Amino acid sequence: MKLNFGLLTLLAAFIAVPSLAQEGMVQVQSQYSVPITTERLIVAAKARGLNVIGRVNHAEGAQKAGLALRPTELVIFGNPKVGTPMMVCNQTAGIDLPQKALIWEDAEGKVWLGYNNPTYMAERHHIEDCGMSVKKVEKALVSLAKLATQPSAQ
Repeated sequence: MKLNFGLLTLLAAFIAVPSLAQEGMVQVQSQYSVPITTERLIVAAKARGLNVIGRVNHAEGAQKAGLALRPTELVIFGNPKVGTPMMVCNQTAGIDLPQKALIWEDAEGKVWLGYNNPTYMAERHHIEDCGMSVKKVEKALVSLAKLATQPSAQ
C-alpha cells in the first residue's frame, strides 16, 4: 500500500494545530457548550495560579439591550509576573493584557475558544527582544485551551 505523504502531512497538521481563522487569533473548537467551556477555562486558569479578573456574558448583555446574540462569553485572566514585564518593555502591550479568551457558538452550532496569539502580540508591540519567553506563554495558553475544550484523557 502506497501512502500519499503530502496529503497525510497536511491532514496531520490540520488535526494537530488549532486553526488560525483571524489574524493574530488562535481558535480551537470545543467539545462542550459555551457555559461549560467557560467554566472549564476558569477552573483550569485558577488551578494554574492565574488571576481570573472577569467573565463577560455578551449574549446576556445583548438580550438586556433587546438584541439577539448566540452564546458568547469572554474570560479575562492573567498573571502580573508575566504581563508586567511585557508592559515594562513596551507599555502599549497593556491594550492586550491581561489575557482574554472568547468562547462563542457559531452559526452551525459549533463552539469555539479563541485567544490572542502571543507571537502576534509580541510582534505587534515590538517586545520580541525583551527577554520574554513568548513560547512559554504560548505553551500555557495552548494547555489552557485544551483543558477547556477537550475531554481529559483518563
